[in-house]
Amino acid sequence: MSSRWPSGKLYGALSRRGGRVLASDLQGGSASFRVRALLPVAESFRFALELRTHTMGLAAPQLLFMNRAKAYMDAVRTRKGLSTDKHLVQHAEKQRTLSKNK
Repeated sequence: MSSRWPSGKLYGALSRRGGRVLASDLQGGSASFRVRALLPVAESFRFALELRTHTMGLAAPQLLFMNRAKAYMDAVRTRKGLSTDKHLVQHAEKQRTLSKNK
């Protein structure tokens, strides 16, 4: 939630950390608005401090965990040469004949 004037600084803090804004809407009956965004987990550390610093305390984040950790886990497993859940097509002709012949 944030008041109206530091919105540019809020969007700047998100974009510096690789965030993507999903929606922003004005809260009814008040001068504040809510921004819904996706932020990578690895970039979320000390984000609250940076956001409050750049907006002079007028914006406060509420961070919720989404299923982005799987992408980082697969990247580390690939880098280390370990197996992942990805299926690579070895022989497309053989894999295409899965139906039973009558």
